[in-house]
Amino acid sequence: MKGRHILLGVSGSVAACKAAELTTQLVRAGAEVVVIMTDGAQRFVTPVTFEALSRRPVITSLWKRTQFQEPAHVTLAEWTDLLVIAPATANVLGKLAHGLADDMLSCMALAVPRPPLIAPAMNVNMYNHPAVQDNIRLLKRRGCVFVGPVEGRLASGRVGLGRMADVKDIAKAVETALAPRRRAARR
Repeated sequence: MKGRHILLGVSGSVAACKAAELTTQLVRAGAEVVVIMTDGAQRFVTPVTFEALSRRPVITSLWKRTQFQEPAHVTLAEWTDLLVIAPATANVLGKLAHGLADDMLSCMALAVPRPPLIAPAMNVNMYNHPAVQDNIRLLKRRGCVFVGPVEGRLASGRVGLGRMADVKDIAKAVETALAPRRRAARR
């Protein structure tokens, strides 16, 4: 992943703490990572954590000016090789499926020309809800790649399907998603 550009979207789930570990793994693998946090994500982990791990500014708002050339969602969409959303809440999946863009992450998802890699995380009942399942099917038809969720202990204490995939599995999926471009670039 050396020299690859990754946008990491982090949404409001207790699994946001695992996104910090994912950032570390991607940076150690040589990727340049810019993190975009939703308001909900900032309730679980602070932007300072991701700034320290990525060694880059974190984008937290559609309305705050950034060090990136404005408009940032257009500039970064052209810069990135892959948008990864981990964790992806039911709310984010709904926005992605229906083209809603009311924060930087959802705007970025529309601006990036390639489908994102998505690692859902939510309560088992939310994950199994017909609306969420419809959104997932729609996003898969559009080419989005999903990693997980997996079965395990959830934030509620229940055990079920909805836990974010292991960070190593997400990192491996990122590597796989980037591999075809690497081969095409060598031609």
